Amino acid sequence: MLNDTTIHGRPVLEKESDSGLRVAAIQMASGPSVSANLEEATRLIEDAVAQHAKLVVLPEYFCIFGMRDTDKLSVMEKPGDGQIQSFLSETAKRLGIWLVGGSVPLESPDPAKVYNSCLVYADDGQQVARYDKIHLFGLKLRGEQYAEEKTIQAGDKVVTVDAPFGRLGLSICYDLRFPELYRMMGNVDIILAPSAFTAMTGKAHWEILVRARAVENMAYVIAPAQGGYHVNGRETHGDSMIVDPWGAVMARLPRGPGVVMATLDPEYQASLRANLPALEHRSLHNY
Repeated sequence: MLNDTTIHGRPVLEKESDSGLRVAAIQMASGPSVSANLEEATRLIEDAVAQHAKLVVLPEYFCIFGMRDTDKLSVMEKPGDGQIQSFLSETAKRLGIWLVGGSVPLESPDPAKVYNSCLVYADDGQQVARYDKIHLFGLKLRGEQYAEEKTIQAGDKVVTVDAPFGRLGLSICYDLRFPELYRMMGNVDIILAPSAFTAMTGKAHWEILVRARAVENMAYVIAPAQGGYHVNGRETHGDSMIVDPWGAVMARLPRGPGVVMATLDPEYQASLRANLPALEHRSLHNY
């Protein structure tokens, strides 16, 4: 159970667990070359594995951050076939880890659009889940303009997947602004939120949104991000972080390529949920 001791506002267990799941959020500043991005991803994933990571999550657009929004159309892949998916599968199997491709451009029914898909690979290299981004980012503010619906086909399915270390809930970037998506996942142990927040929106809202999703769902949140200046002139916010179910930031990386590591403790999470059973107190039928 929990005692009254806190660390930076975070309650601690009377007896901390001796073991836990080592996880990594990878931060990148990807460019327009798929091969160069995969090479950089390999370096960072291997760094995470050297620190004993068993679950590694790459950011949104880890494989391509094009000069134009339409560049991803030229590298989109058929489901189950292509350089990017082969890389994820082979890397997961070679290193014996669960590996999450934050987003991969996959073919959609509209040849002028792709699905922006988060792909999960088990440690045997098999793809075990795919989530197509549901909420598409749009912004017109202070001279910045984005309209993902012009090149991305929206998904329509909420996706969770059971792993040996708990249930994962899949989301991508702009999804963080829509808490109803996470409610529809049911009880999940770990939320994945690979992202590429703009510098402006990230400064204002990134940390608030990531921590709020953790608190609301009493879940760990792994939020890898694009972070830095890109060849195309864009700047992304970065600040990749891993947050615990109490909303405390366990580890973060403000800028530049790198690895954010943390150890997730399922006993701590279970104790929080037992002592503050907010998930059981939901009364959706009353709304």
